[in-house]
Formats: sequence, structure tokens, C-alpha cells
Amino acid sequence: MRRFFVKNLLFIITVNVLIKPVWVFCIDRTVQNRLGHEKYGSYPQLLNLALILQIILDFGITNYNNRTIAQQPDRLKTLFPAMLSARLLLMLCYIVITCTAAWIIGYRGYDFVLLIGILFIQIFNTLLLFIRSNISALHKFKADGVLSVSDRFLMILIFGFLLLWPVTAQHIKLEWFIGTQAICYFLTCIAAFFVLRSLVPLKFHFSFDKALVSNIIREGLPYAMLIFLMGIYMRVDMVMVGRLCGNAGNDEVSIYMSAYRLLDVGNMFGLMFAGVLLPLFARMLIQKNDVYPIIHVSVNMLLPVSFMIAVAAAFWNEPIMRRLYTAAAAYDGHVFAWVMAAFPAFCLTYVYSTLLTSNGSLKKLTKIALAGVALNLSLNFYLIPHYHALGAAFSAFITETFVAVCYIYAATKTVEIPFHIKWVSSHFLFLLIIVLLAFAVYALPLNWILQLAVFGLMGIASMFVFRFVSVSAIKQLLVSK
Repeated sequence: MRRFFVKNLLFIITVNVLIKPVWVFCIDRTVQNRLGHEKYGSYPQLLNLALILQIILDFGITNYNNRTIAQQPDRLKTLFPAMLSARLLLMLCYIVITCTAAWIIGYRGYDFVLLIGILFIQIFNTLLLFIRSNISALHKFKADGVLSVSDRFLMILIFGFLLLWPVTAQHIKLEWFIGTQAICYFLTCIAAFFVLRSLVPLKFHFSFDKALVSNIIREGLPYAMLIFLMGIYMRVDMVMVGRLCGNAGNDEVSIYMSAYRLLDVGNMFGLMFAGVLLPLFARMLIQKNDVYPIIHVSVNMLLPVSFMIAVAAAFWNEPIMRRLYTAAAAYDGHVFAWVMAAFPAFCLTYVYSTLLTSNGSLKKLTKIALAGVALNLSLNFYLIPHYHALGAAFSAFITETFVAVCYIYAATKTVEIPFHIKWVSSHFLFLLIIVLLAFAVYALPLNWILQLAVFGLMGIASMFVFRFVSVSAIKQLLVSK
């Protein structure tokens, strides 16, 4: 099982590494640089508002569906049309509630035009995630991996052309950027449905069985509440920066988004782990299999790399931001350093919260998420007015670290995972060593890019020394049975 997990995960990571960084650095970042902080600043605020309320659109259906189909694949034919019908009703509710919330917060005019486009992005994105949840639940991880990057691949082709073609390159508009994303998600949804239908003979139809749809929504309610709470403490900071920083709101949001974009690149790998782990844990738990080997290999693959990235951001934050963004200054680097400090906590959360979700421990997850919301809002209301985007970054670091520790403790107690002090200590020792390595490399009389490269090579070598990754394991994975 561990070999199956790693081989599929490596395939998914490979296809994502080939596509998503191109999207982030060549398309998304370029749009921000072309538009500037003031024009671009509205987009992340509205996007994160839509993401927080996206739970109305999903209502926990995707997580519930993934777990249910992984354990009972035969239910796919009956659940799919019913859940599709539920989504149609939730879509209307989502549009009305999100627009109302935006009006209450204070968004008007042009912002509403952008918001409508963003809502369609989220509608098609959530529909795509739902279809993909069926494919991954059937353990067709490679097909799911290709679909996970298809929308971005289309976006690179279409919007990349607009950025390069002289006629449009000098007149890039935020509306084009948003509209192109919506179109690409829609096309990928169609492709995903045909992939699913090739696996299971489904018919595209709606089933308005009130009893079944009501039961699905009722059973998905705990998942919905959990995702909503997690969305608040992970996404509300962008909206709060825009609202609490006065006239500087758009500039501060754009700076914060510049840093958070790089965190999203890192979290891409954590999300890939979670996407594979959720159905895998669900099936292993119901079959009474030991999940510890999967947890062990997941943490060994994620945590050391996240430590290296966080330490690199702490030492080389300013030159990295200046290289990526035309208007970046030292302040941008400080925001970036604190944002990336939360990355190791995010990685641990993806493993342990997914285990608790697969186990159905939603009450514990909800209590932890509620505590995370209370902590995050309290910190943001105090820190953002005083320190703006930097305060939001510091708040995110504290909140994510607190939540990750809680998830680890809850998972260890609930699923009875053995505690190995030697294994835990090795990760802390690795962190200490790479910090010392960073100090040493930073003092070398080299260009910062060469310093970063040397640090990266030494960090990777240290991973082999600590046996988080082993040559023999890699060779074993490459040998077919």
C-alpha cells in the first residue's frame, strides 16, 4: 500500500510541478506586475471572500462524497445525479448570499462586476473538484492528477497568448484574467465528466429526489461547518487587510497576496498529498489497516522540505521578492518571511486533519477549527490596524502553528498512532541543522542565487543523511513488480 501511495503521489507531483509553477510565476504574477498594486488589490479581496463562502456552494459534498465512494464504490451511480442536483440549488444560494455579504461589507460598482466573474470561477472549480473526488475515490489517481492541472494548462495557453501578443499585451485587464479562468474551469469540467463516465457508466441527468438530496446535505453539514471554519482562519486575513487598512487597503492586500502566492505554490504539494490521502485513509481505516506507515512517509516527504523553504524565506526574503515583483521593497520581504514561516504547519495539517476527516472525527476537527477562528480573528483585529499586511502574516503563522499542533494531538489520540520520540526529535534536529547551514551559507561571498542553490543542495543532502529519503527506497519504487 505504501509503494502504491508513493508511486501515484510522485506522478501527481510531477505533472503539477510541470504546470502550476508556470501558471503562478508566468501568468498570475505577470498580471499583478502589469496592473500594479492599486488595480490588482481588489481581486484577492473578492476572491478570498468568495472562497470563504464557497462552503455554501459545496456544503461538504466533495469530502463526504470522496470518503463515501472510497468505502462504497457501488454507490456512485445513485449518488452522482443526486449530488449534482443538490449543487444546482446550492449554486443559486451561493450567488445570492455572497453578493449580499459583499454589499454589506462595502463593495460597490466595478467590484461587483469582478465578483460575478469570480463567483463563476468558484462554481466551475467546485464542480470540477466534485467530479474529481469520484475519480480519486476510485483510486484512479493518475487520471485525477492530469485533471488537476488541465485548467491551468488551458489558462497558460490562452492568457499566455494575450500577454505575449502585442495587440493585447499593453492593454491587459483584470476582467480578461477572471473571465479566462472561468472558461478554462468550465472546459475542464466537461473533460472530467467524460473521464468519469469512461470509468463508470453514468448518465448526465438531474435527480430531484428531495429525500435523498436532503439526506446528502444533512450528512454533509458537519463537513460544511468544518470547511467554513477552516476557510475563515485561512482566508479572512486578505479581506480584513483590505477593510482595516483604510486608503492603503488595496496596496497592502496586493503586497500580502504577493507573499501568499508563493505559499500557495508550496501548499500545492500539501493539497496533492491530502487528495491522495483522504480516500486512501478512508479505505485503510474501514479495513482496519495500520495507517502509521503512510503517515510516516508523508511527514518525511513534506516536513523537511517545508523547513528548508521556510528557512530560505527567512534569510533571502528581500532579494526573492525584488526578483519576482517590480515594486517590491524590504517590507514585502518581511511579510513574505512570516507568511512562509507557516508553511511547515500547513504541511502537517494536510496529513493529520485528513486522517481525522477520513476517520469521521468531525466534532474534534470542528472544535479545533473554531479555536483557530477565534485566535485568528483576535490577532487580526489587533495586529492588522497596527502592522497592516505584516500583522496578518504574523497572525497566520501563529494560527496555523496552533491548529497543526492540535490536529496532531487529536489524531494521535483518536487513531492511536504510536509516538516515536526518536522520529520526532530527528525532525527538530534537522531544523536546527539547516538553520545553522543557512547562517553559514549566508555569510559566503556569493551572489544570493548561488547562496540559495548551495543551501538547497546541502539541505537535500541532509535529508538523505537523516534518512527521510533513502536511495534504496527510491530504487525499490522504480522497480516494477
